[in-house]
Amino acid sequence: MSDKKELLKEQILRTSGVNPLKCMRCGKCSGTCPSYDEMEYHPHQFVYMVETGDIETLMKSESVYKCLSCFACVDRCPRGVEPAKIIEAVRLAVIRQKERDRMTSNDIPAKLDPDMPQQALMSALRKYSK
Repeated sequence: MSDKKELLKEQILRTSGVNPLKCMRCGKCSGTCPSYDEMEYHPHQFVYMVETGDIETLMKSESVYKCLSCFACVDRCPRGVEPAKIIEAVRLAVIRQKERDRMTSNDIPAKLDPDMPQQALMSALRKYSK
């Protein structure tokens, strides 16, 4: 595997905290997914693609954005693999490659909306300041 692929895989695994080797490819996560019919790749395939280092293909897929982050796949997995966390990590990697991943406390005033819950701002700050 090339160094770039290996670094990307390491980044995804570190960010997600998921061990893809625990996956036994039973498909229960995919069978539970409400977006299954809309996706090119499915939750069990996300895990396998990260395991094999085929992350760039996944990053280019629209399936990454079809995931609702409902965590149904996480609840259904008998081995505790968390495909939704992998997708979140892949989305974050896409953002970072485009160099739009940094948010500072100085960015918050421009984002304020009277109807937006404060938790949304703090969540975004925590997520994108990593």
